[in-house]
Amino acid sequence: MSKQHEVLEKNVGLMAILIAVVVSIGGIVEIVPLIFSAQAADPAPGVVPDPPLVFAGRDIYVREGCYNCHSQMVRPFRAETERYGPFAVAGEFVYDRPFQWGSKRTGPDLARVGGRYSDDWHRIHLLDPRDVVPESNMPAYPWLAERELDPLQIQRHMRGHRRLGVPYTDADLADAVTATADKTELDALIAYLQSLTAPTAATELTQR
Repeated sequence: MSKQHEVLEKNVGLMAILIAVVVSIGGIVEIVPLIFSAQAADPAPGVVPDPPLVFAGRDIYVREGCYNCHSQMVRPFRAETERYGPFAVAGEFVYDRPFQWGSKRTGPDLARVGGRYSDDWHRIHLLDPRDVVPESNMPAYPWLAERELDPLQIQRHMRGHRRLGVPYTDADLADAVTATADKTELDALIAYLQSLTAPTAATELTQR
C-alpha cells in the first residue's frame, strides 16, 4: 500500500471531500450536455400538451401510485422494442410534470399501451384486474368509477402547468371545464392510458 493511499484511507474528511469532487465531476459530465441540447428540450413530432380529460387522468395515475409498479420508458434494446414498441426519446417527456419513467416493473411498461386495448377492457381491468388477467396481482380501483372530476380544480392545475412552460392556450383552459364535466376519475384514467402512444420520431428511429 502506498503512503499516499494510506493517508487517504485514514483521513475520513479528506476521503469525503474527494468522493464529493468525483461525484460532482460525474454529475457535470452527465447533466451539462443535456442543458445545452435543444433536442432534449424540444417536443418530439406529434407530442402536444395533454387535453383536459387526459391531463386529469394523469393526475389520478400519479395519485394512485401507478408508477410504483409500471414504468413508462422503453429502453433501446431489442427485447424491449419487440415487446413494448418503439423506444422512448427525450422529446416525449417535455410536458411531463413530473415524468413517469418509474424504477421497476412489477407490471408491464405502459409507454405504448395506448390503443392496444379497448376502453371497455381498461374499465374492467381497473375495476377488477383478475376478470381479464386471472394471475394478476394488481389491486382493483372500484372507487374511481364512483368519483366525479372537479372541472374547476383541473382548470386551475392546467393554469399552473402553463406557468411552468406547458403551452396551454386560453381556449384550452376554457375547454377544461366542459371537457371534464360529468366525467368520473375512471373515465379520465382510461383516457390517459389510451393517450400513451409512440410519437412520430420514436417510430421513425426504430424503423431505420
